Amino acid sequence: MSLSRAAVLALGATSLVALLAPNFIERAAAQTADAAMNALATPENWPARAATVVADPAVERRVDALLAAMSIEQKVGQIIQADIASVTPDDVYRYHLGSVLNGGNSDPGGRYNAPAKDWLAAADAFYAASMKRHGKLPRIPVIWGSDAVHGHNNVVGATLFPHNIGLGAARNPDLIRRIGAATAIEMRVTGLDWTFAPTLAVVRDDRWGRTYEGFGETPEIATSYAAPLIEGLQGRIGDKDWLRGPHIVATAKHFLGDGGTSGGKDQGDAVMPEAQLRDLFSPPYLPALDAGVQSVMISFSSWNGVKMHGHQSLMTGVMKDRWNFDGFLVGDWNGHGQVAGCTATDCPQSVIAGLDMYMAPDSWKDLYRTTLAHARGGSLPMAQLDDAVRRILRVKVRAGLFEAGKPSSRPYGGRFELLGSKEHRALAREAVRESLVLLKNAGGLLPLKAGGHILVTGDGANNLTKQTGGWTLSWQGTGTKRSDFPNAQSIWEGIDAAVKAAGGTATLSADGRYSRKPDVAIVVFGEDPYAEFQGDRPDVGYDDTKNLALLRSLKAAGVPTVAVFLSGRAMWVNPFLNTSDAFVAAWLPGSEGGGVADILFGKADFRGKLPYSWPRSSDQTAVNVGDANYDPLFAYGFGLTFADKGDLAPLPEARASAAIADPGVLFTAGKPGSGRRLLLGAPGALSTNPGPQLIEARPADRTAQEDSVRLRWTGAGHAVATIAQETPADLTRQTNGDLALELEMKVNAAPSADVSLLMGCGANCAGGIPVRSLLTEAAKSDKWTRIAVPLRCFEKAGVDMARVETPLTLATAGSLDITLSSARIVSPSGPQLACK
Repeated sequence: MSLSRAAVLALGATSLVALLAPNFIERAAAQTADAAMNALATPENWPARAATVVADPAVERRVDALLAAMSIEQKVGQIIQADIASVTPDDVYRYHLGSVLNGGNSDPGGRYNAPAKDWLAAADAFYAASMKRHGKLPRIPVIWGSDAVHGHNNVVGATLFPHNIGLGAARNPDLIRRIGAATAIEMRVTGLDWTFAPTLAVVRDDRWGRTYEGFGETPEIATSYAAPLIEGLQGRIGDKDWLRGPHIVATAKHFLGDGGTSGGKDQGDAVMPEAQLRDLFSPPYLPALDAGVQSVMISFSSWNGVKMHGHQSLMTGVMKDRWNFDGFLVGDWNGHGQVAGCTATDCPQSVIAGLDMYMAPDSWKDLYRTTLAHARGGSLPMAQLDDAVRRILRVKVRAGLFEAGKPSSRPYGGRFELLGSKEHRALAREAVRESLVLLKNAGGLLPLKAGGHILVTGDGANNLTKQTGGWTLSWQGTGTKRSDFPNAQSIWEGIDAAVKAAGGTATLSADGRYSRKPDVAIVVFGEDPYAEFQGDRPDVGYDDTKNLALLRSLKAAGVPTVAVFLSGRAMWVNPFLNTSDAFVAAWLPGSEGGGVADILFGKADFRGKLPYSWPRSSDQTAVNVGDANYDPLFAYGFGLTFADKGDLAPLPEARASAAIADPGVLFTAGKPGSGRRLLLGAPGALSTNPGPQLIEARPADRTAQEDSVRLRWTGAGHAVATIAQETPADLTRQTNGDLALELEMKVNAAPSADVSLLMGCGANCAGGIPVRSLLTEAAKSDKWTRIAVPLRCFEKAGVDMARVETPLTLATAGSLDITLSSARIVSPSGPQLACK
């Protein structure tokens, strides 16, 4: 959207950050030419691999015939995947799109808790559109991809297995095979035929927000799991039901080095020699290919400064030529747009380098247009386009999609009783039992006697949102409620059932208070849900004053305590270890809380072993077995059983560094977030206390004293209220990740003139949207209003999201009176404004 002259003037010609902090640290320079040269792989140095899936002449002849009959428009459509939130069945027909996906926040009808029948109906609609006649052109069925990463986790009622970090602790390949098979069947119930799993990352820095998606810190576990999990999902090569019937198409991801980025930064740069990239991060892909995986997802990350989505020597030289992979390579969410010289809507470089299918969730239409132009003009060679299309068609033919009929008519389609079935839930409960790791058991407190009086407390005890983690019904796993898990059991519910069955009594107490002193207290707590870069951390120190105080109060009262820690990574928890008598790393167990109760009450012994080294200090973020001076608190592979001596000497409780505030918080609790300031006044003359002539600010109350700020524009001239950064922020990952600027406010008096909501990126660099009508409507009620604007709207309006200096500005020349409670960059918790 183009900005009005007034909106541009609102930021002025002088950078607000320059006014605020003239000596700010400049952004890091681009990678050097030497680093780029070090990112050129030599395929001959990688292990040679013969093709496992023998080419079927009948399949190849059919693909040849299809390719010969296709138009160039069809070919371009086949290599583009669109998100269901941004595409319709009619679009699939008109643009010949080869694939759709549902992103973490995309659901049929835009409802995060859409029922299973709506998923199946949507699958039918997209399939039907793809199979409508285009004259004499061949009809090519669409394929639907979904992040089913711990079960069919996007759908209400599905079985939710432990996240991969817990499965890594189980060290059980047969269990993994059965989980893959159950997940495939539940996906088939809703008509979906392709999962973006398994993740085969080898995670070397636990600050990474995707740590829980990895099976462990060495290639060992992922390498042992890759083939059985893929065979569970896809079936076995050569069997009649391979890729069909109860099976689906699987994806090995994210190729390559995603778990090795510097500083544990998601979508970051893996800086290392080629031998290390090969020997540490590639081993799990070889058994995946041997098991016949049909798609491989390319990583957002870089290797020595070169983005994987443009990495020809790895995608083509290694994966396709050296390893003889004949399936297709799919991109990640607009990942092609991060390649040098590319945008999300224009990037022939990725396909030339070896990418076969763009994941272009909201950019697909413009990408289709530019890619078609490149194909017609020759800048995208026809041979390269044909190779990409051939690979996609080959997988579709192998999977029987041309003959399968609409999804609801296929085997298992519409058998909703299989979602969260008794058998699948029993399997998930078994997985929970095998995933738990016992770190402390002073005096042999565990196993507990179920016939006693048990107090259950902690904010994770009866909290399925926390128990299931990210990638659960929404991208971040947040915003869910108990009714969204009809086939699940919280940890409290599992404990209560076990205690009642044994004739004991169990009490759930949110604050840990009790009227009758318990025999033992079980305190369940841990990380709140997150996904991808939203989970990136500055260190691995766990801070939770509320639950620590709860544990200490119970200890002071002489109540034995069992700590059950929910987390997506190994964390420094020394104060909690000291205060509890027994400590269980439960990871993110999924829907079956009864599995935790089974172990605590001795129905089975602990089997889980640490898949990640447990840190000795909060800044021990990249401690991995085999390192020089390896000195974790608990080593990789550690895990007690009931028979082991479980006492632990007191540990130091001093944190290595202070906790760092959430970088997504712009304004909360009545003040700007860390590293930011609230500036007011006329453009070019801003200060923290400008006086009341143009705009005034005073503390206000919402749920606590002075937890908000009231801002009143007098109308005496053009004035702005802006949150300014001390250093520019790179929000490209957040923009690509579909995050939003979310404000909570109350409009006390409607604006008398136009109002702009803006972001700024330095001198003469700004963009935003008009919000006068929205604020006017909100003023009609005396209620708090939530406004969520996708970051991509600001990008479309001209903001350079790589150097945002003012992430929030409200500008008007008229009068306006609002109370601002919070401003955050988050995964939105409700509807968003549409970009124009």
